[in-house]
Amino acid sequence: MDESKHFYDLIIIGGGISGSFIAEALSQDLRILILEAGINYKLKEYPIHEVHTSAKMYWGGGIEFNTDANIAFLRPKVVGGGSVINGALVDRFDDIAFDDWKGQTKVNFFNSKDMGPWYEKAESKFQIQYIPEEGRNGNAEIFAQGMKAKGFSYSPLRRAQKNCAYEEGNDCIECLSGCRIGSKQMMSVSTLERALQNGVELISQFEVENIEDHGDCVSVWGKHKKQRTFKFRSKKVVMAAGAIGNVRLLFKSGFGEKIPGIGKNFYTHPQYMNLGIFEKKIQSFKGALQAYKSSEPRFRQWGFKLENVFAPPAGLSMLIPGFGKKHMRQMKKIAHMSCIEVAIRDTEPGKMEQDRNGNFRIIKTLNAEDRKRRKLGLEIINDMFESCGASEIIEGKLPVGLHLMGGCGLGHDANESAVNPEFKLFDHKNIYVADSSIFPSAPGINPSLTVMALSLKATDQIAKGF
Repeated sequence: MDESKHFYDLIIIGGGISGSFIAEALSQDLRILILEAGINYKLKEYPIHEVHTSAKMYWGGGIEFNTDANIAFLRPKVVGGGSVINGALVDRFDDIAFDDWKGQTKVNFFNSKDMGPWYEKAESKFQIQYIPEEGRNGNAEIFAQGMKAKGFSYSPLRRAQKNCAYEEGNDCIECLSGCRIGSKQMMSVSTLERALQNGVELISQFEVENIEDHGDCVSVWGKHKKQRTFKFRSKKVVMAAGAIGNVRLLFKSGFGEKIPGIGKNFYTHPQYMNLGIFEKKIQSFKGALQAYKSSEPRFRQWGFKLENVFAPPAGLSMLIPGFGKKHMRQMKKIAHMSCIEVAIRDTEPGKMEQDRNGNFRIIKTLNAEDRKRRKLGLEIINDMFESCGASEIIEGKLPVGLHLMGGCGLGHDANESAVNPEFKLFDHKNIYVADSSIFPSAPGINPSLTVMALSLKATDQIAKGF
């Protein structure tokens, strides 16, 4: 990698959902380089053991925390990003989410009508299915039974997948370490794969440490496999490293001093996994990991949603109280456990900062309204479990942020936002952002499909700059 020979039209920092969609959309016309800190796994190379997944595919060795260490963040570090380690849920935002965004930012395209074509274009890039009946396991049955008993509406989840072949014994819980059969429509088997076929270059295990805007081009420095430092240059740069990754890099590169909106309005959709233990076997780890979600209008109004979900043993063990033999006795009941998750639409904006010594920190709390939403969601889940005959209920205490959003909000005001409606970093015509870091607030809906749609919309602006 001789940096003197590497000048690109576009460098994309991050090989996840946003970076992959932008690379594929522009790959026919531009010379593009993707720099990704994570490993580029082939299908059969994804880790089998959970401990290897945590150590190799997440920042922080599996988990990161806020300054108070009472909210956990899961941040992927792998080529393909969140598409590799998530449940592949793809939902469009509703008018509630867009109206909130438009009210905050005065950005006109934040509405269902204007975003509709971009959603359609994103959805055309991969296979989408609803979980078939044969993939709905005992955990899904508990969820459906409980929702019916309490009179709440629910619906099957819409996922980016094809030919999962549950009848052959495939279990989606393995997909949290990457789908080894390529059924889940990860970027590595969809947009990114096509981008690479079109000539886009990818350097994995490359951690970008600094970017500098020279006006006519942008320099990018970083280390490959934590060894020698390399420098690349390009006409333009897209930052697609996610909420924490983008903000941290912008601070390290000195942009935080010029753009006060950087680091503000950080949201996570805090999620609490709640367990019901039954006399009969549930086997929540079989078949589809998730199959149903709440579609109850009152839940949307109350600021939370419910889904049936599960986790691998090590992750699940963090939710089980007790130590030693007591803890082990509970873990031996894993086949009898059902799990329903409440994800709240958080209202308290967090922030990310860098102190004078260069130390990065995330300040994120839950306010009274957030705690009220959690409490109501847990009460409903407890009622559902009891109506289904659970002998014991374990409430989740640790909120986990899986949807990391904000910090580089899109808007007109540089004091509150960092990116303008043309997806450009304020006062920097050659630096673009279009991933979940541009979200101005928590939508309360899975963000993946909207990240794809916004990234495609951003490609129009990027292309105009050439």
